[in-house]
Amino acid sequence: MRLRDLGEWELLRRLAAYAPAGQFNDDAALLEERSGQQLVVNTDVLVEGVHFSDATIGPRDLGWRAAAANLSDLAAMGCTEVTGITVALVAPGDTPWSWVEGVYAGLRDALEPHEAVILGGDCSSGAERLLSITALGRVTNGTTIRRGDGRPGDWLVSSGPHGLSRLGLALLLNEPEAPQVSPALRARAIQAHRRPKPRLDVAQALHSCRPSGQAWRVGGTDSSDGLAAAVGAIAATSGCGALLERSQLPIDPELAQLEAGERWCLEGGEDFELVLALPPRWAEELLKALPGASCIGSLVEAEPGLVCWQESGKPLAATESGFTHFR
Repeated sequence: MRLRDLGEWELLRRLAAYAPAGQFNDDAALLEERSGQQLVVNTDVLVEGVHFSDATIGPRDLGWRAAAANLSDLAAMGCTEVTGITVALVAPGDTPWSWVEGVYAGLRDALEPHEAVILGGDCSSGAERLLSITALGRVTNGTTIRRGDGRPGDWLVSSGPHGLSRLGLALLLNEPEAPQVSPALRARAIQAHRRPKPRLDVAQALHSCRPSGQAWRVGGTDSSDGLAAAVGAIAATSGCGALLERSQLPIDPELAQLEAGERWCLEGGEDFELVLALPPRWAEELLKALPGASCIGSLVEAEPGLVCWQESGKPLAATESGFTHFR
């Protein structure tokens, strides 16, 4: 049995046996602090040839994107404060200093809006370039977002559109599926791919619009592996099924006209939006408070993790499962 045979999700399931029960269920780890807050710790790895290439992204944009990917996982846990990141860099000895300088400048660019800093890290030589980043943030105790906190009847809310990052990648690579698009859509798509914005504003919106008397219960995850994968992860961890409304998919209207538009919306990945499961009254308030957010479906009593189209009742196609490693 090799990793490509297991797949990413089965690998994570098996690795979870070496950690406390439930420790691998969310986007990041939680550590209790004496202050009453919880420290959120997340680690992501970006590998050359898997997550980035000089053909599609420059070093400064790569630094931004690497930081944003980690901050997105903090956002997905409900963080309202980001402390900073540590960075482990692996690169061949002939790597130009200008490339390293650009990456670290991009990391700093992404952190500054959140008053976070580079805390340290490590460097090593290696056959290919690799960035391993650990991000640290805080969430007020009792107000975390957890994948397993969804319940049947919850509305599924997307914080923003999906598929633009995948379109941007296709355009940068001149893929056969990359169509002729308007200059405005091309610019939006490439920006979405190179400089995604972690949705740390969502937690603030959740706090500000929580209905009076509503206990804190928010299921959620980020959509780095794709919208369909995010919905499936929330449903599976919450012990529910999910219904998606095809007519309400969070997709740019111009992208929706493209042949690959719906597929890229569902499984393109790396949009770094949040997908949330909320009680209906709270969801309604969030839609008012968060520009660009939309209701895309609901959780239902069904086989855990099963995602179906609301209009037809048919399960999403097997290909609509999002990005995975070890293909």
